[in-house]
Amino acid sequence: MVKAQSTSLNRSFRGHQTITLSLLFLAGVVNFFDRTSLSIANSTIRSEMHLNATQMGWLLSAFSIAYGCAQLPLVDLLDRAGTRRVLGVGLALWSTAQLLTGFVRGFPSFLVLRVFLGMGEAPFYPAGVRSTREWFSPSTRGRATAAMSMSQTIGLAIAPPALTLLMLWIGWRAMFVALGLSGLVVALAWLTLHRARRDTEFREPAAALAAEGQGAWRALLKQRTVWGMMLGFGGINYTNWLYTAWLPGYLQAERHLSLARSGWIAAIPFLAGALGMFASGALADRLARAGLPLTRVHLRNLLGGMVVSAASTFLVARSSSTVEAVAGISMALFCIHFAGTSGWGYVQAVSPARYVASLCALQNFASFMIASAAPVLTGWLLDRTHSFSLALAVCSAVTLLGALSYATLAQPSGMHLALDA
Repeated sequence: MVKAQSTSLNRSFRGHQTITLSLLFLAGVVNFFDRTSLSIANSTIRSEMHLNATQMGWLLSAFSIAYGCAQLPLVDLLDRAGTRRVLGVGLALWSTAQLLTGFVRGFPSFLVLRVFLGMGEAPFYPAGVRSTREWFSPSTRGRATAAMSMSQTIGLAIAPPALTLLMLWIGWRAMFVALGLSGLVVALAWLTLHRARRDTEFREPAAALAAEGQGAWRALLKQRTVWGMMLGFGGINYTNWLYTAWLPGYLQAERHLSLARSGWIAAIPFLAGALGMFASGALADRLARAGLPLTRVHLRNLLGGMVVSAASTFLVARSSSTVEAVAGISMALFCIHFAGTSGWGYVQAVSPARYVASLCALQNFASFMIASAAPVLTGWLLDRTHSFSLALAVCSAVTLLGALSYATLAQPSGMHLALDA
């Protein structure tokens, strides 16, 4: 075993696990507070800055397009600079963009800052998945991944009431500044306390740390399974991003709830999503201990969760009351996050260790290119139909197409053994 480097902080293996997962969870909460802030302030900003729903859709989609495109350079950056520096710089970049958003005066500058926000948030999942892969064993990785992923829905669940109250208290501009400052504090904590495993005494053998390199893209894109995962996860992210971007606006415009009340009601579906993530991770670990192949476990979770989520979203469009609508959205988010957690588990189950970060980046890139259509298409349809019904029906169809991609293309038998060479 390699002797501890000065960066190891003389911490136990369990200590590194605890610090890594705690900081990832905290960064995830901040991440999704920042993502949700524009959705919470949607109606107020549209009114103050005289924006229509389509322009608001472009602001929401600008983030996701930048987030998706920024995935592709991340693998080489993670290999060269490591998770500590890459995610630390990303945290600082997105927090600075969030802070400066509090000072915007026009649509163009707002759009630019949304692009920087997306670029800064891009390293979170690739760096997070690589960190959990480094520090957790296969039998505990499901719960670790679920804990990291739960930060997004807990953040989303807390964000509507918390940010609504904060906005009513200090205004939307000061709210953005406060969120940006909070993110900078988390960035400092990550850079100070986190260590990649390769920088500690628990460094793995050199063979396990081989850099992925540019050849990973060519090898992965030749695999039918990879294309199925890229397209399939797009169905998950489309649903996730539609509700993230437009749920408060839906409750205010379609269900005629006040700003304050919509903030509290919007928390319910996102809490359901957090429960779906926890259930997925716990079930995967339990079945893994029982000896079932993780590829089969995660694929079943993916297909079942996506189909039920699509059906729930379809019913939301036809709900006759706010209670029915919130119940349908809650089931849709429970199931889509149940599926999404297994989507990340499936990446780790089918991929050799040295390809994990590349496959994460490809999956995130493709899925966000698909999901980026959700906010702007929803806004465009809202401007023309003055209803969310058609947008929700489109969302249901996209989710079903994603499930079909997993079922037909993303079978583990489609991943050629040449990747293991």
